Amino acid sequence: MSSSSQTTGAARLLQRQFNEMRKSKDLSGVSVGLVNDNNVFVWQVGIMINDDCKYYGGGCFNATLSFPPEYPHMPPKLVFQTPVPFHPNIYANGELCISILHPPEEDKYGYESAAERWSPVQTPETILVSVLSLFNEPNDESPANLDAAKLLREEREGKNKDFRRRVRKCVRESLGED
Repeated sequence: MSSSSQTTGAARLLQRQFNEMRKSKDLSGVSVGLVNDNNVFVWQVGIMINDDCKYYGGGCFNATLSFPPEYPHMPPKLVFQTPVPFHPNIYANGELCISILHPPEEDKYGYESAAERWSPVQTPETILVSVLSLFNEPNDESPANLDAAKLLREEREGKNKDFRRRVRKCVRESLGED
């Protein structure tokens, strides 16, 4: 398949998935839009965290979901905008680290199986469900933010409440309160 026809196919698929997500009521707390109406490969995502969430409740985080021309065979990239959430699975530059967004190949470090990584069966909706899940239950086992993971582990062990304090500050900043 030529690069041009691959990009055209990806654009058609993304446009369909974008339209479906805009109409769907299944993904509570998530809104999507295009950064530029002429480019279906870059989405603006708003994530409003349910108040019942243990750490991030009430937060409102914005991100960009960028799809490669090889989509759905290669994964998109999700990057949170400023202020970047203080989270074990989010790098300081805002990029989300989650297995399903890693390329569909064997992990050279042996940490993830190929089944945990990107697969064309994933959709923008399944990605965003996984993001919501990470806000509800952060993964401190393979951290992108070592400080956040360390503080989360210490909090879970009852050693301190620094993680919760940092996250509450992050939530207030997401609402423009700090």
